Amino acid sequence: MADKTLGGQAVIEGVMVKSKRSMAVAVRMPNGKIAVQKIDLNPLSVRYPVFGWPFIRGMVMLFEVLVLGVKALNYSAGMASGEKDEASGWEIFITLAFSLALAIFIFKFIPFITTQFISGRLGMLQGIWFNLVEGALKVLVFVLYILAISQMQDVRTLFKYHGAEHQAISCHEAGHKLNVKNVQNYSPIHRRCGTTFLFLVIFLSIIIYSFVPSSLMTWEKFAWRILLLPVIAGISYEVLKLGAKYEDNFLVNMMVMPGLWIQKMTTSKPDNKQVEVAIKSVEAVVKMDK
Repeated sequence: MADKTLGGQAVIEGVMVKSKRSMAVAVRMPNGKIAVQKIDLNPLSVRYPVFGWPFIRGMVMLFEVLVLGVKALNYSAGMASGEKDEASGWEIFITLAFSLALAIFIFKFIPFITTQFISGRLGMLQGIWFNLVEGALKVLVFVLYILAISQMQDVRTLFKYHGAEHQAISCHEAGHKLNVKNVQNYSPIHRRCGTTFLFLVIFLSIIIYSFVPSSLMTWEKFAWRILLLPVIAGISYEVLKLGAKYEDNFLVNMMVMPGLWIQKMTTSKPDNKQVEVAIKSVEAVVKMDK
């Protein structure tokens, strides 16, 4: 059975797949052909072993995946539209910074400030109760966001490529030959998906934010929520790895399962042509790693 080291994401008309040392982006071009970009990676955890330590590796991984994800989206946008011009380093940096700022505003600031308002109306919510309300609002905002963008045809197509990515990786991990028939036998749901990771971040934040003193001013509480994000990401990554390793563990499944339910909203069953693209991406990474 193959090592569980592959990850990836859906991109515009395609799929990005990566291992520790390699990355490939496969995109269906307007002429029907599949373009594949192959990139050798030199991750921080390889150059500096300390970044590969448990809990630290999750923080580093999140940063690297964000950068690589923007680059993959940039490449796929050019190939899918027939325009092969790629963004500069500064353009990628600005896109990443804007995306992070927007995500923090939507998924962190809005639930937090809304919980502060509710707390003021109902009487001061403190500790775990404040965080439970905030966590519930985060899930609600995330679900509403997914429901809203899923009305767009391009996003529905993206969700199908997301499913194709999961199916192709699952087929490879099971040690089966990568062809359309085999890949279509697998589920679009995958335990190591980023959607599950996001839910774990929300769940663990309820616990970790309970250690932030309720006596702090509003802006101080929010600042701590930003500062603690890398810590929560590091812990969530370790739980996600445990979820993939111990699939029969009841406690681990209790933490991972809600993320799998939400994942059903961000993946769809792909058609055969979309599976072909995902296969090309997985094959490219596997060949590069040999």
